[in-house]
Amino acid sequence: MRDISSGPHCTPLALDLVLTIRHDGHGGVADDLDRPEALTAWVRERAEVLPGAAGFEADATALAEVREVRAAARALFAHAVRPGEPSPADAHRLLPVSEAVRRLNEAAALTPTVPVLTWDEGAIPLVRHEARTSASAPDLLTAALARAAVGFLASDDRERLRACHAPRCVRYFLKDHPRQEWCKPSCGNRARVARHHERHRAEAVQG
Repeated sequence: MRDISSGPHCTPLALDLVLTIRHDGHGGVADDLDRPEALTAWVRERAEVLPGAAGFEADATALAEVREVRAAARALFAHAVRPGEPSPADAHRLLPVSEAVRRLNEAAALTPTVPVLTWDEGAIPLVRHEARTSASAPDLLTAALARAAVGFLASDDRERLRACHAPRCVRYFLKDHPRQEWCKPSCGNRARVARHHERHRAEAVQG
């Protein structure tokens, strides 16, 4: 499993991990990584950015490790969006920033890597980081996800990170243009409808 802490894949992978906490459609929060089988499917769906994932099988230990990385990443995402409010899913259970940083760094260090240069004919030179260890597949996965989060948090994309505060949404997203307030158009529609109803209620009370 190669390291994906830098390059075009680190941002979507870090966000993908964080967004496995989502609204359940009924006023609560759902966890897409609630059992080992769910983590197995999630990893296999990302074989393009997690080479070696095709045959991955998660167990309870692997699930716990990945969820620890996710908790650390979400705490630091919440820290990154301030002075705005973090996702409502995080409001009452955030790790302290120092603890979150420690967890990510420890997870990222599970598998030492070395830079490997490739230079195909007619292409530009590329550097990838490959594990030089006999670490287990779960450790390789945990380290790769932690490095993706570290790579994202250290990138310029961190400045575009926002929490979506549309009704019932608990997602983080990257702001693509100055007027963007929501993670997707459906959230914007719900927010506008909610504002409309709130104005009518206020007018009715005043009247």
